[in-house]
Amino acid sequence: MLKSFPPTLLILAPMLATACSPVPERAQQDQAMAMRTQAEEQAPLLDAFDETPDDCLLMVWSNQKSREIEFDRANDLVDGGAISCATRTSPSQFQAAIDALRAAARSGDKARMLEQLGLPLLYIDRDGEQVELDDEQVDALYDEVFDARLMGAIDRLDLSRMTVVPERGGFFELGSLWLVVDEAGGRPRLVTVNRQALEEAAGTARRKAQDRKGDPVPEL
Repeated sequence: MLKSFPPTLLILAPMLATACSPVPERAQQDQAMAMRTQAEEQAPLLDAFDETPDDCLLMVWSNQKSREIEFDRANDLVDGGAISCATRTSPSQFQAAIDALRAAARSGDKARMLEQLGLPLLYIDRDGEQVELDDEQVDALYDEVFDARLMGAIDRLDLSRMTVVPERGGFFELGSLWLVVDEAGGRPRLVTVNRQALEEAAGTARRKAQDRKGDPVPEL
């Protein structure tokens, strides 16, 4: 019967295993120094476990080699709940994905954008027709899918405006763009482009701007 181990034990396990392994006497000093360094690196995470032992972020961090604890704590809650609980990764990983997508969009470099996609890419056109695109199809239809309007939506991505859905991922602008995580603690990738939802988001933004009277209508 499999047992569930506390996250703290998962973090300390590599150090414990190293300590219990037979080591030649001349290597003991180097091993002790390495263990001290590792313990110092893990100290902030262990402190976080002591503060909130049932936090989803703690399980996410246990799957990451490097962590941004302060950023993750400050940005975990969005529409739909906690990013860490819904997606099995951290806000900082979503922010890294957003930054990479935005940089690729601004650069105009197709290769950089393709690196940020999760394939097959689900593409939904303005009429609601759905098709899954493999790498060759994405390359062939790139100018149609990633036109100026979509690039503008990517450039506007803001972590605080993301909505999460448990076990599905995070989306922006009424579902125009979906980011999904492949593995716990990892960086999400863009897996869905929904042009129909993008049109709806543009219409909603225009109506809100008109209701505010005098505010400029955003170009979406």
